[in-house]
Amino acid sequence: MFSRAMRKLCRISWQFNSSCPKPLNENSAQSLFRRFTVSSSSPLEEHYPSTPRTRTTQRHYLSELLFSLANSALHYKEVHSQVIVSGFQSNIFLNNVLIQSYSKAGCLEYARTLFDKMPKRDIITWSSLITMYTQSGYYEEALLLFSDFISSYEDPNEFLLASVVSCCGRLGSAVKGAQLHCFVLKAGFDQFVYVGTSLIDFYSKGGDVGAARLIFDDLSVKSTATWTAIIAACANAGKSELSLQLLRNMLETDVVPDNYMVSSILGACSLLEYLEGGKEMHAYVLRRGAKMDVTVTNVLIDFYMKCGKVKTARKVFDQMEVIDTISWTTMISGYMQNSSDWEAISMFRDMNSLGWTLDRFACSSVLISCGSLETLDLGRQVHAYTVKANVDSDGFVKNSLIDMYSKCDSFGDARKAFDCMVNHDVISYNALIEACLTQDRLYEAFELFAEMRDNLILPSLLTFVSLLGASASLFSLELSTQLHALTIKFGFSAGMFVCSILIDVYSKCSSVKDARQVFNEINEKDIAVWNSMLFGYIQQCENEEALKLFLKLQHCLQKPNTLTFVALIASSSNLVSLLHGLQFHNQIVKVGLDFDPHVTNALVDMYSKCGSLEEAQRMFDSALQRDIACWNSMISTYAQHGEAKEAINMFEKMINDGHKPNNVTFVGVLSACSHVGLVEEGLHHFSSMSRYGIEPETEHYVCIVSLLGRAGKLVEAMQFIEQMPIPPAAIVWRSLLGACREAGHIDLGKYAASMAISIDPKDSGSYILLSNIFASKGMWINVKKLREKMDSNGVLKETGCSWIEINNEVHLFIARDQSHHQTDLIYSFMELLIRHVKGMGYDPEDTTFSNE
Repeated sequence: MFSRAMRKLCRISWQFNSSCPKPLNENSAQSLFRRFTVSSSSPLEEHYPSTPRTRTTQRHYLSELLFSLANSALHYKEVHSQVIVSGFQSNIFLNNVLIQSYSKAGCLEYARTLFDKMPKRDIITWSSLITMYTQSGYYEEALLLFSDFISSYEDPNEFLLASVVSCCGRLGSAVKGAQLHCFVLKAGFDQFVYVGTSLIDFYSKGGDVGAARLIFDDLSVKSTATWTAIIAACANAGKSELSLQLLRNMLETDVVPDNYMVSSILGACSLLEYLEGGKEMHAYVLRRGAKMDVTVTNVLIDFYMKCGKVKTARKVFDQMEVIDTISWTTMISGYMQNSSDWEAISMFRDMNSLGWTLDRFACSSVLISCGSLETLDLGRQVHAYTVKANVDSDGFVKNSLIDMYSKCDSFGDARKAFDCMVNHDVISYNALIEACLTQDRLYEAFELFAEMRDNLILPSLLTFVSLLGASASLFSLELSTQLHALTIKFGFSAGMFVCSILIDVYSKCSSVKDARQVFNEINEKDIAVWNSMLFGYIQQCENEEALKLFLKLQHCLQKPNTLTFVALIASSSNLVSLLHGLQFHNQIVKVGLDFDPHVTNALVDMYSKCGSLEEAQRMFDSALQRDIACWNSMISTYAQHGEAKEAINMFEKMINDGHKPNNVTFVGVLSACSHVGLVEEGLHHFSSMSRYGIEPETEHYVCIVSLLGRAGKLVEAMQFIEQMPIPPAAIVWRSLLGACREAGHIDLGKYAASMAISIDPKDSGSYILLSNIFASKGMWINVKKLREKMDSNGVLKETGCSWIEINNEVHLFIARDQSHHQTDLIYSFMELLIRHVKGMGYDPEDTTFSNE
């Protein structure tokens, strides 16, 4: 315990009397210390008779003991007692050393008591106590003590002023800091390097980098700490280029950057993902030839991970001579953040096998990786490890457990992890709300939000993003408006991200006017907001408004991106306007987005809907990357145009190309078979869906019913419906009803219509199809009764519409509408046409109940 102090005491004794043959050993020195603390006379007299018994010698020994002993309050008290016994309680030097010793040992009360009892104090006394309060975090006490000092002494030194300025920076007190700055200028300490460095740090903490730079430029002498302070200030303020320029300027001087400066610059480059700056700093460290300590290396690993350079970070890690827990944790979290989840789990296993103990951050990262990979078994193993490592009660770990279990479709375990938490926070609530949305527990998500508000936990931006998505899924306009009001109340409504979501939510809730109002209230719109509004119009089939909005976009400074053109091409497809589609295709080629897979898929769909099959095939062939959506577009295109063989050939090419079909793929294939009556081939493809792990859905059953019905196999179609493993939807029966209309099968048609109407009594399609069957057989009484039943049930027939493009102008016609500017001319021409066909023996009133 006393080894270092005793060795030093032996050396002191040897140097004091060089005539002694040998110094005291450690046992003698320890005995000497103990005897000295109980006797006021010098014990050295017994061993060294020539040692002068003077008070100067005793004071010297006492001060050396204080400097030599370890940071132990007990030892300092023993020496302090000997100081009093020896009559040195008024000695300023020993009292100053005692204050510093108590400060190192964390004994603030003893130091303050000694300070208050001192009959005389010098500037070192005040500086020692103020520094002690500053280092211990008692900034207010330090400033009060400095105020007392100013009233007693006139001239502080630079160390005292630097410490007090540091207090103001830690407190964030701009007023007191500015007052101290004035005092520094008045007292003439503005050129002292310690004071200047503290002022730079003070202003940088307050966000005033300009003032910090002025102080830095005014200093004639700059230390390493000064350069570090200004470089860190610029880096933390996001001025990475300026910080690197300052670093280059510093390297031209004799100042050598320390590890703290290197870490600060690398940390700033990490936050900004400024790869070139970080690599420049790394190269400098390597050129210097000095070994990087573990702290700098950890920051370097974190930098490369945040810049997406995973392999480089791993190379730095593998070359480390000294590795600590932070090194492992940084690698694991870096892998997780870069979606290298298997590597994160592998690193976790390596760390565990080598005997390292994972901290809460590493466990959280591994749990998130398990959730991303949906590996429930591995997640449970990591959960067990957190219990073993006693970090399972940590908030970060609990939230990661909720996220992992929810992504692994184990909502019950996610709820248990949430319920086991003692103190819930907004992160835990957000995690469970997101889990509810993943499991389609939408109402439970809103119950959690209500509970969250009852517990006075303030929601975050992510909370509203999740809940707005849920309200959009529920198509609840009232709920969406309430959430919108809460975003305004909590101050999130001004953000671009929230505005984009609100536009999308209102559009999905069929309130495109509210969406447009949100759009209009945004002063500075980014391209994401414009895209949200464009897709909002398209979702509500207001394609003309989408095109008008694009004209306004062209007058702004915003540049359209991939999603913008996808929306515009979709509007052209919906309008079946080949002219607009060609114009947008031309712009896409000009901006260089013609090879984007999303744009290619949209163009294929647009050309197919506009009847330009050759252009659709040409776009497909020119695509550099063909994803499943691109293949599905071509298969559906051929199916819609009755090219069944081409659709099936395209399907086979897709399989040979290594793509796995999905639900949409088989809808296209089955539709193609249905259009041309390929019954056996259609049934074969339907039965092959299980080979690809696809469960048939309503759309697939509709295709098979249509396939059998068009082939005249109505009984087989009805039996197929009755054997469906899922309850048949109304559209399935309507498909059979449509086949009965073509075949003129009245009895089966009545049965199919009754089943469809019982499932969806408000849909007019079933009534219309059955009415057409009656009309085709001349059963007008039945047609009349059916129309009366529609009226009594409140069923409204959808208004038919058509449009035509003449001279680059689209003309829209709606049944019984007279809003067209040439209505009179059109009706006059129609009357003339009807008289003409009647003259040819055709009665236009003798027709079926058409969809127009």
